[in-house]
Amino acid sequence: MRLPVIKHTVNFIKENDEDWVNETIELLEYMSEARGIKDEELDVIGELLSNFYGALEVHKDIQSGTDEKEALNAFMKRVTGSIDG
Repeated sequence: MRLPVIKHTVNFIKENDEDWVNETIELLEYMSEARGIKDEELDVIGELLSNFYGALEVHKDIQSGTDEKEALNAFMKRVTGSIDG
């Protein structure tokens, strides 16, 4: 996961709508099941999906009243903690 991509996606959600990100997730998940897709392509799709899911979580925290910077930092700490532990 990359924080700049998550932050950029959160800004997109604020300017537009989270439905766009949800629909993009659906499309990427569908594309990942395509016949003949290469491992490298699956890696890219997986990275995009994880960033989009992360952005949705951060956006939810912001909607609950958490400051954006704090929500981003808290999310990254959770992710890092789950990887380390």
